Amino acid sequence: MKITNTAEFDAIKDNGVVLVDFYADWCGPCKMISPILEELAKEYEGKVTIAKVNVDENGDIAGRYGVMSIPNLVLFKNGDVVKQVVGFQPKNQLQALLNSAI
Repeated sequence: MKITNTAEFDAIKDNGVVLVDFYADWCGPCKMISPILEELAKEYEGKVTIAKVNVDENGDIAGRYGVMSIPNLVLFKNGDVVKQVVGFQPKNQLQALLNSAI
């Protein structure tokens, strides 16, 4: 799910367990992690929301969470940041991250 504005972001991040992928279209590692996140979105449907925020289009949201490098994954639980990881992550590490918050 691609987030396009601040209001949409605030509504989504406050609702249960949400993993937000801060990315850019020109970012190689972002392109590598994208299919993994799509798989996880299917596997965790109903338990975790996986959302994407383009840092070039939503610099204000990225700035709120100190996103300086991408991909930058921020895990929220009911609006609170649980964990933030930077760089490409293999699927098994992302699964462990999500399982820790469910």
